[in-house]
Amino acid sequence: MRILGIDPGLRTLGWGVIEVEGSRLRHVANGLCKPGGKELAERLLALHELLTDVFNRMMPDEAAVEHTFVNRDGAGTLKLGQARAIALLVPAQFGLPIGEYAPNSVKKTVVGVGHAEKHQVEHMVSLQLPGAKPAGPDAADALAVAICHAHHMGARRMKVRA
Repeated sequence: MRILGIDPGLRTLGWGVIEVEGSRLRHVANGLCKPGGKELAERLLALHELLTDVFNRMMPDEAAVEHTFVNRDGAGTLKLGQARAIALLVPAQFGLPIGEYAPNSVKKTVVGVGHAEKHQVEHMVSLQLPGAKPAGPDAADALAVAICHAHHMGARRMKVRA
């Protein structure tokens, strides 16, 4: 099973692909989509095109997207939500199942602590995916989202068997 994790962002969207075989995880690829452009509509279109290209090249079986972190800046949160919409739209266009995870859930699954720092997430991703060299913090976060999805998939399978 190939999972593509996505850490949505308007300026930088991180993505990471892992393969799951039983309880084994293997790093496939990761990267950053940087749309450029000044206008919101231009960046959203570019994100759609860049992420569609990633899906065409990586051919995942499932996708996982991180929920938007809501902060005090309502306008910023709304714009980030639009980037997240692109992150949900592209895998939906490919007909893939999509898991959605809160940032604290991702951190708790990967690091063991729900309020872990970015460098802790990146370190644990490197430990769980030997040989992985994240293209940046957003790519490390995307790989963490994919790892979180893999663990939740395994838990769902165990419940079905019980």
